[in-house]
Amino acid sequence: MLTLRDLNRATLARQHLLAPSPRSPGEVVAAVAGLQAQEPRPPYLGLWARLASFERSEAHAALHERALVRATMWRGTLHLVTAEDFAAFRPLLTPVLGGALAARFPGVSFDGVLEAAGELLAEGPMTFNELRPRLLERFPDINERALGYAVRMGSPLIMAPTGDPWSFPRDAAFGVPGIELAPAPVERLIERHLAAFGPATVADVQAWSGLSGLKPVMYGMPLERLRDDRGRELFDVPGAPLPGGSVAAPVRFLPEFDTLLLGFADRSRVVDPGFAVTTKNLRVRAVYLVDGFVAGTWQLKRTARAATVLLSPFLDVPVATLEEEALRLLAFAEPDATTHTVRIAP
Repeated sequence: MLTLRDLNRATLARQHLLAPSPRSPGEVVAAVAGLQAQEPRPPYLGLWARLASFERSEAHAALHERALVRATMWRGTLHLVTAEDFAAFRPLLTPVLGGALAARFPGVSFDGVLEAAGELLAEGPMTFNELRPRLLERFPDINERALGYAVRMGSPLIMAPTGDPWSFPRDAAFGVPGIELAPAPVERLIERHLAAFGPATVADVQAWSGLSGLKPVMYGMPLERLRDDRGRELFDVPGAPLPGGSVAAPVRFLPEFDTLLLGFADRSRVVDPGFAVTTKNLRVRAVYLVDGFVAGTWQLKRTARAATVLLSPFLDVPVATLEEEALRLLAFAEPDATTHTVRIAP
C-alpha cells in the first residue's frame, strides 16, 4: 500500500525534483514527457528547477537544431518536447484534437482549410495573425478565429524559434516541422506517462494525455498493479523509482503551467485540493514546494533595476526557508537586475 507521501516522492523523483539532475535538457524533457509551454519562459524555468546545471543557451540551441520543439501536444496545449516524441506521439493525438475542433465548431468541414494552410506554410513560418487573413480570402464563410483554431488543432506544426531571450516572441510563428511522423503504439505513450508521473490511475493517464478508453489497454499491458491508502488501483512500469515517503524533498520553485501540476486527474499527491493554483481563466499559477507539496504561489516582479519574487503563501513557512532557492531563481531569470529580493505579497 502506498501512502500519499510515497506517491509524492515517487513523482518528484521521476520529475527530477528530488535531486538536481546531471542529465542534458533534452534528456530531462524526454524523461518528464514534455514541459508545458503555453508561454515562452515557463519551460526554461521548469528545466532550471530540474537540472544541476543549466544555461538558456542549451535549450536555445536545441530548439534551433530541432532536437527540441514547441508544439501543440497533450490536451491541445503547447508543450516543449523532443523531436522524437513529437514524431511518435503527435499522430496519436490527432483524434483527440480533431474531436475538440468538431465539438467547438459542429457541422463545419475544415479539410480544405487544412490543405490550404499546408500550402501557405510551405512558403515559410507564419504567425496566426498573418495566416488567418490569407485563409479568410479563400474561406470567407468560416469565422476567422475558427480558421486559426482549425489549423492549430488539425495540423502537426511546430513553433519557429527566434533569437528572443526565451527563444520565442509572444506572437510566435508556426511552421511545418520538417520531421517525419512515425506513430508509436499507444502502449508506449502509457509507459511514458507512468515513467514520468507514476504510479497512477487510468484516469490520471487519460487526464494528462487527453485520450480516452485506455483502461482495457492498460489491463492488457505487463504493468505493476499497486494500491494506495484510499484503495485505488494504480499502475506502474516495472522497476520505476519508489523512494518512499520518508525521503527529504528540497524547496523547489516551479513556473506557471508546470507539468508536475498537470499530470493527474487527482493532484492531491502534490497539492492540497483546497489550494487555488488555477485561475478562473485556467492559468496554472507558479508554485513553490516545501517538503514536496505546494506551499504557496509566487510571482516575479521587475522594475528597471530590481527583480523581486513575491510569495503568496498557503502555509506558514518562514521566508528564510525559501530565500536561498528564490534568489537562485532570480539569478537565472533576471541576471541583469542589480538587486534581487524576496518578500511576501501584500
